[in-house]
Amino acid sequence: MKFPKVHSLEEIANLLNCEFIGNQNFPVLGMNEIHVVEPGDIVFVDHPKYYDKALQSAATIVLINKKVDCPEGKALLISDDPFRDFNILTKHFKPFQFANVAIAPSAKIGEGTVIQPNSFVGNHVTIGKNCLIHSNVSIYDHTVIGDNVIIHAGTILGADAFYYKKRPEGFDQLISGGRVVIENNVGIGALCTIDKGVTGDTRIGEGTKLDNQVHVGHDTVIGKKCLIASQTGIAGCVIIEDEVTLWGQVGTTSGITIGAKAVVMGQTGVTKSVEGGKSYFGTPIEESREKLKQLANIKKIPEILNKLK
Repeated sequence: MKFPKVHSLEEIANLLNCEFIGNQNFPVLGMNEIHVVEPGDIVFVDHPKYYDKALQSAATIVLINKKVDCPEGKALLISDDPFRDFNILTKHFKPFQFANVAIAPSAKIGEGTVIQPNSFVGNHVTIGKNCLIHSNVSIYDHTVIGDNVIIHAGTILGADAFYYKKRPEGFDQLISGGRVVIENNVGIGALCTIDKGVTGDTRIGEGTKLDNQVHVGHDTVIGKKCLIASQTGIAGCVIIEDEVTLWGQVGTTSGITIGAKAVVMGQTGVTKSVEGGKSYFGTPIEESREKLKQLANIKKIPEILNKLK
């Protein structure tokens, strides 16, 4: 997420009421999670296990809960609670805007697009040309939809990321300030849920088709011309490359990559990254031919036991 203008390190530190290490005029351009940071971004880290990863990331401002040596060319914001302060920044730069009409005045809707009754289009939403939005679709603020997109009834675009920190008093939510981006010629079935990014984009690539009741987690990027069947659950921060097929009730863990033109058979648990151009099956996931051989061999166990007797 980029800020509307460049801010100085001192300005951000004053906003958070925290110490800083570095030039007071060090430029701050935005904030992002570690997997999508760029120079000028703030990244937060609150566990020693991830200090080095954050300090060596592309981010040039690190919001951290310990005074450490500052890498050359970077700056630090010293906070007693980086998670809390990251939320403060999100609320400051991307505050929630209420709506009191079905289609926000700031929404931009292209020529030939049809929006059926009882749908909601939030603030600063952009919808392209010749789209069909069926009834009871909710499109949250800042969502971007391309041309020739079809979205069926009951689908929700832009709900919050499922991202929490456990505290003694309960779970503290990391506030989502990202977007959902739907590219041209995408088809989305009924009752799908696509969460927005925490600070970046959840993206569905051109020509991809989602069946009914598909869930896509925050910051996931789905490539072009993918097919995703019903009741598939895709976790956050997943990369699905072009022309991947996921059959029904596939589930994935977070932060993995599914290679281009991979086919994942129904009810498979994608527990790790997999190469493209192959077929996969089972939990934990394996190449489908190998998994089917294993299942065939299991069926032979009673016969083998009888022979041993």
